[in-house]
Amino acid sequence: MSRESAPAKSAPSRATAPAASATPQIQLVPASADGALDAAEEAVDLLLESGRAPGDVLVITTGQSHPWAVHELSFGEASYWAQHDARDDVFYTDAAVASRAASRPVVVVAVNGGPEAAGAKTLSLAHTKAGALLVVCGDPQQINSALGAAV
Repeated sequence: MSRESAPAKSAPSRATAPAASATPQIQLVPASADGALDAAEEAVDLLLESGRAPGDVLVITTGQSHPWAVHELSFGEASYWAQHDARDDVFYTDAAVASRAASRPVVVVAVNGGPEAAGAKTLSLAHTKAGALLVVCGDPQQINSALGAAV
């Protein structure tokens, strides 16, 4: 994982648009819709413990928003998106506004509900935003079906 980014500080400033030439690795973490958010949290913890810089990680939820996003949005959208732009920490967003988020080396998707059609759209979007790794947490059958339609 860390072979793609030299110093952790330089990776976020690097454009991750060349995803067309390098397809991100996809990892599936089986979980129920109710457990997908917890599975995504565990995946993020493992990424950080393995040396991935927090600013390298974007987490997208398809259903209920992550509690961090809800909390940060309580201070206003300007503050919330300023944290995104700073790239100092893991950034949590939901599928409805994920297109506004910048690409990052790692994207974690929690398939924790929401319309099934939106799931395929979110996975397609997440695939384009992930530079090196896309981790998808949710029902494997639903995810495989959506990934087949999305990538």
